[in-house]
Amino acid sequence: MSGAAPTYAIAFTGLTLTQVLTVLGVAGGLVFVLYLLKLRRRRVEVPFVKLWETVLAEKQTTRLFSQLKRWLSFLVALAVVALLAFALGDPRPEGALDEGRSLVVLVDASASMQATDVQPSRFERGRQQVERLVEELGPADRMLIAQLDASATPLSPLSGEPRVLRDALEKLEPTDVAANLRAGLHLALDVLRGQPQPEVVLVSDGNLTSDRFNADAFAGELRRAGMRLSWMKVGRRGDNVGVGAFSVRRYPLDKSQSEVLVELYNPGEEDEQVELELLGDGDTVDVQRLTVHAGERLRRFFRNVSGVDQTLEARLRRADGTTDPLEADDRAYARLPQRRRARVCVVSAGNLYLQAALLLDEYLDVDEVTPDAYPCEGEHDVTVFDGFVPPTPPATAALYLYPDVDADDRAGPIEVTGEIERPFFDHVNRRHPLVQFTALRDVNVARALEVRLADGQRAVAWDDRGPLIVTGRQEGHPFVAMTFDLRESDLPLRVAWPLLLLNSIDWFVQEDAGFVSSFETGETWRVPVPAGLEQVTIVDPTGEAREVPVVEGRAVYAGRHAGFYTVRTPEGEETFAANLGPGEESRIAPAESLTVGEIDAGAPTRGEVGVRREIWLYLVLLVLAILAVEWISYHRRVTV
Repeated sequence: MSGAAPTYAIAFTGLTLTQVLTVLGVAGGLVFVLYLLKLRRRRVEVPFVKLWETVLAEKQTTRLFSQLKRWLSFLVALAVVALLAFALGDPRPEGALDEGRSLVVLVDASASMQATDVQPSRFERGRQQVERLVEELGPADRMLIAQLDASATPLSPLSGEPRVLRDALEKLEPTDVAANLRAGLHLALDVLRGQPQPEVVLVSDGNLTSDRFNADAFAGELRRAGMRLSWMKVGRRGDNVGVGAFSVRRYPLDKSQSEVLVELYNPGEEDEQVELELLGDGDTVDVQRLTVHAGERLRRFFRNVSGVDQTLEARLRRADGTTDPLEADDRAYARLPQRRRARVCVVSAGNLYLQAALLLDEYLDVDEVTPDAYPCEGEHDVTVFDGFVPPTPPATAALYLYPDVDADDRAGPIEVTGEIERPFFDHVNRRHPLVQFTALRDVNVARALEVRLADGQRAVAWDDRGPLIVTGRQEGHPFVAMTFDLRESDLPLRVAWPLLLLNSIDWFVQEDAGFVSSFETGETWRVPVPAGLEQVTIVDPTGEAREVPVVEGRAVYAGRHAGFYTVRTPEGEETFAANLGPGEESRIAPAESLTVGEIDAGAPTRGEVGVRREIWLYLVLLVLAILAVEWISYHRRVTV
């Protein structure tokens, strides 16, 4: 037995049906009255006899045909009136009156979405899937498209207009950061709260980060709001090798040479043969063929790298020449610190250990004065006080060697409360740039100052009884204080002494290689710029220039692409580098499932096929078409 044919009901959302029929009756009656009036024959001027015959022949037209033309015109007018009357009623399919779906589509734009295991890429495949979602929208559905990377950026309003949504799709672009699911869900909850049939659609390979992410809390919010979580999976393969870390630092005692660290990461299940190429200032420095075992993070050091002045780049390729699914993690970038000269003022009664250590750095211009002749003439970047504390803090960064304040009119950087006998370097903060390359644990010290640290002051090395090396700020300028006298220790006899001294000066002038080597995409950067600026221009690797603010001598910027950036200031241009994070985006194997707390993401719902809700628009267009036809027929004398 065959089923009954579907029926479609129409509802009026403007004028009621009764009002529509009333308008139709009044307007139709007016048209009828006008057509009852006798139409005067149009005047035709005849310049010669031949045309008189045509006019006389026209008079002989049958009465039936003349009436037919008049009635045809009358019907056209009634059709126009009827269509306009029904357009005032705003008729819509009864199903279109139901509230449609409200969709927030989060398109993963992270680095892993650049993988080419599906053609043309995961990102482009995801864009195509969203295009199909737009085509399948029901007559009452609305959608918002957002790009998901380190943050969630809406690219369209919550709209049912396909043109608006397709324009948003054109704005999508892949980035070199990780996708933050937490930011995407925050956006979806804010947009969809209180909307009918809310649904969050994630277009992704499932490799998402969730910084400070409470999945159970978000799952509870989704349930309370009645929101559906959907997932459109993109990607197939997971074999990949990438550069997980890349950094460079100059040797403190020979800044013409550098040490480079490269870490390769293989998150796949099979060993990979690769070639690693190191380039300095665009020229090849070294090439190594390596085997990276499954799941291994392989580190390689390039030591005594010379002849490189500005930039370094690491390039990775498979040894067999096959294509890596993800090229975004096959390159890494680093910027060497400039070897600019620093002016140092030394205030000392005479210290050969200090003088000899300063001679090791050819990029230091040293002026030395006795305490009685302080201050030094001219401008300086760093002032070194050897067993001397000035009456007022210097207007520069300062290194204090044994700042024993023996008078009330001295402005010491730290508060001295006593002495410590035979202290040891029991604890050293190895992550601080002051103590890199140094070995301090076995240094012998006769005595040190017992000090009390103020807010903002930190101990870099300390005995259980008190600090031995302290950092902080004084009158807005950084300082380092060593609480012991060099001459009462064996530190000057060790290699650690010149390293500690030069590290301190480099730290003051911001030449620490580990600090400026490269930034990490997806984070907020604070890029050092010349003093006195309020904003600078930063040009990213794609060539896009942007004005960014300067806060406390740092340009605040969040980059989304790996590569070399340019900082433009009135004094010139500087370069800095940015790389992907610590290898997490190299894990390109698509997830098997996507869950938020106890909620499993399913397939997106389908829109109900239907015509556009605003039928009145089509009625008006039909009226215009009829009027155009009637105008043509009138001038061809088909109607009157």
